[in-house]
Amino acid sequence: MKKPQTVKALEDFGRVRLSKSFFMREFLYSEISQIEGIPNIPDNPDLAIEAGRNLCEKVLEPIQDALGRIAIRSAYRSCAVNAKGAENKNQYNCSSNEASYANHIWDMRDSDGYMGATACIVVNSFIPFYERTQDWTALAWWVHDHIPAYASMVFFPKYAAFNISWHESPDYPKFISSHFPNPHTGKKGYLTKQGMDNFEGDHSDFYKSFLMDLKPK
Repeated sequence: MKKPQTVKALEDFGRVRLSKSFFMREFLYSEISQIEGIPNIPDNPDLAIEAGRNLCEKVLEPIQDALGRIAIRSAYRSCAVNAKGAENKNQYNCSSNEASYANHIWDMRDSDGYMGATACIVVNSFIPFYERTQDWTALAWWVHDHIPAYASMVFFPKYAAFNISWHESPDYPKFISSHFPNPHTGKKGYLTKQGMDNFEGDHSDFYKSFLMDLKPK
């Protein structure tokens, strides 16, 4: 598929079904694109579709099947949009393009030739539990234990939104981190990563209260 250059072509691209619940159009919205007037359109639509399908089918759909509807906060960024975000890092909080390949920039492979994709999501059913407890780690550990295809998660304080990634490399160094404190330790940064003592095993004690909240009363 060629890069869309017309409204009709962009409409057709947006109608590409990435999985049973998700279409490409949902992943193209960008506040940076809207405010800065930079089209958020892939240069390589086929690669963006392939990476996005893996993210949706292997990561997002299983979360939604188990926990209910998820909301897409942000996802795909074109190289031009991401570059503007990196240029204004203090305002937009974007990493460099090179660091974002196979991450938010779905249509570029990383330096090792692997593809990947990231979306920032909110799990709507988690919001009441999070607003009551401020314990974002309950959701993090649930995903860690139930969604083996995730590559990384990075949590943010508003609604416990988080970036979640799929990556093609089997050796990707899986991790979970946050930009605000873990309520159990008072520290931000890594919750877990490969090599840490808490990476393996069952973590259900951290999320059993959240799952109880989901049961019909």
